[in-house]
Amino acid sequence: MNGPAPAEYGWWLASRAAGITALVCITVAVGVGLALGGKVASSRPGLPRVLVKIHEHAALAGLIAIAVHGITLLGDGWLKPSLGDILVPFTSNVKPLWVGLGVVGGYLAALLGLTFYARKRIGMKLWRRAHRATIFVYVLSVAHTLGAGTDASEPWMRAFMLVTGAAILFMFTMRVLPRPQPKPATAPQTR
Repeated sequence: MNGPAPAEYGWWLASRAAGITALVCITVAVGVGLALGGKVASSRPGLPRVLVKIHEHAALAGLIAIAVHGITLLGDGWLKPSLGDILVPFTSNVKPLWVGLGVVGGYLAALLGLTFYARKRIGMKLWRRAHRATIFVYVLSVAHTLGAGTDASEPWMRAFMLVTGAAILFMFTMRVLPRPQPKPATAPQTR
């Protein structure tokens, strides 16, 4: 048998799989959230309710995957990160900027995601305003993946980033651009 035994890099594989899962879940949660917030999905009756459930489940699965990504990384025998490396942003010995952006993104995802359960206490208006910052979770996760991820140069990852990034950028742009105001009716001019 050539190469290292799978047990020697099993923690890395688990962390990598959890990181990819987190990225997919965050992408789905943010994309569906933008579709709902931008009224893209409001044209079909019943669809928004289904999309809200997908949004909520994807966000929760993303939070779990982020936690698993960090925890399993602790077992990686090659990187050998400390608890501080995965908990304190920008302190990693390996790609500190990109790993730090991922740590910040993880904290932001936890903060914003868990406010869902406190939205009645903090008020729906404040919660909705804060929830708009989830686009930064997506941006930080993409930066982390491209800067520190081992799959960043793989064609499938680049295709995934291009396709989903273009869709999210479009929906985000449509969400933040002011909507055109209808022109007031004017009286016809007479000669």
